[in-house]
Amino acid sequence: MKVLSFVLSLVLMGAMLFAEEKAKAPKTSPEFEKLKTLAGEWSAKTKDGQPVGVFYKIVSNGSALMETLNMGKDEGTMITVYHLDGDNLMMTHYCSANNQPRMKAEPASGEVKSLAFSFLDATNLTAPDSGHMHRLVVTFQDKKHMTQDWTWREYGKDAYTETFRYERKK
Repeated sequence: MKVLSFVLSLVLMGAMLFAEEKAKAPKTSPEFEKLKTLAGEWSAKTKDGQPVGVFYKIVSNGSALMETLNMGKDEGTMITVYHLDGDNLMMTHYCSANNQPRMKAEPASGEVKSLAFSFLDATNLTAPDSGHMHRLVVTFQDKKHMTQDWTWREYGKDAYTETFRYERKK
């Protein structure tokens, strides 16, 4: 009987610890919390006037922000996932160029007005100088407006930066 009581006590303690761990909120940072304010639907136009839509959704128990970017027929849909890795705010961009650059945000000081992500590494990059997204700067104007500046690098040099000025739809 003592053994049964001991085993039941261990099971109950384990269940309580598991419940406590599950209830804890995921680790966060001011930068990541600012990104989460983008949740919802946004629209912009390319420099040629083509519509661009982006949708943000908080996923994985609040530990990631998923961006779904619809660039239209030519480039289709791309996904970017933002998350913390320890104290670092990271992102992986699942690009229509069939590679997946990972970038790390520079820590913001004071109020988060913009976030600058710089290239860390990539999967499916055929060669070190192959074309890939190399930098992203997200600027928060107000609750209804934000800008993204995506920089494409090829042959070891920044080839161009595409700027999208978004307006919140929902």
